[in-house]
Amino acid sequence: MDAKIALRDFLVSRRTRLNPDDVGLPAHGARRVPGLRREEVAALAAVSVDHYIRLERGNASLVSDAVLHAVADALRLSPGERRYLRDLARPDRHDPAPWGPVPADGPGAGAAGPRVRASVRRLLDTLDGSPAYLVGRDGAILAWNHLATRVFVDFAEIPAERRTIGWIVFTDPRARILYLDWEAKAHETVAYLRSVTGRWPHDAELARHVAELRSASADFDRIWSELPVLDITHATCRLRCPAAGAVLELSWETFQLTDNPEEIMVAYTAAEGSPSAAVLRDLARVECPSGQGDGQQ
Repeated sequence: MDAKIALRDFLVSRRTRLNPDDVGLPAHGARRVPGLRREEVAALAAVSVDHYIRLERGNASLVSDAVLHAVADALRLSPGERRYLRDLARPDRHDPAPWGPVPADGPGAGAAGPRVRASVRRLLDTLDGSPAYLVGRDGAILAWNHLATRVFVDFAEIPAERRTIGWIVFTDPRARILYLDWEAKAHETVAYLRSVTGRWPHDAELARHVAELRSASADFDRIWSELPVLDITHATCRLRCPAAGAVLELSWETFQLTDNPEEIMVAYTAAEGSPSAAVLRDLARVECPSGQGDGQQ
């Protein structure tokens, strides 16, 4: 991904969504295009117009952190959007491959997938009442517990190169049945990928993954063009679980489970005493097929 182009597109999209009334400015006459003008953003940020134009053109290396913060305030950016702006403006702060080459024989996501520690797998398995899985940088499902295969899909049956949140949500027809609010899940998935591409803009594999999804799914391409950025690390969702013939109301949390900042665990829970908790207990009692409950192939 070209960080300069991404920075330009992001800033333009964020000033376009604001009207003068939103920020306490008078609206002078008709506007040919929606949103704030560049000079209005500059005035709100208390910087020169030239300074802001330089930033919007992607020349962020010439702009101080103080200016970035001021522009973020002027554009009313959310915490997630602020992180995205900072990542695009300061891409050299992130090593594109901080952990060196990925082992080629890891058991987590197939022959070409990264290695997942046995202790991490055991930890996932201890969550026998909560469906949980480990996600990599591009949304790859690296490891999972047995209950996750009962609530979602049997990840072991999906080819490793397609075993990502993006491919499942946008190309697997079961996802539109599973997620009652599929559109919200779709936006969340794109927002996650948008955020990580901002953090690692020079990652060729990540860029390739996004390009393939844009080509494979018109819905992904549509939402990607809206430039959503992830702001949440926990939420609630409603899932239609075919294995149980029931709708589950679950909360999910994300955790950085390992010392690798690229790996995140996502765990789902149901309120104690709720019908959804009872369904999860019943699903957990179903015998786990050998070698499929913890991400092993």
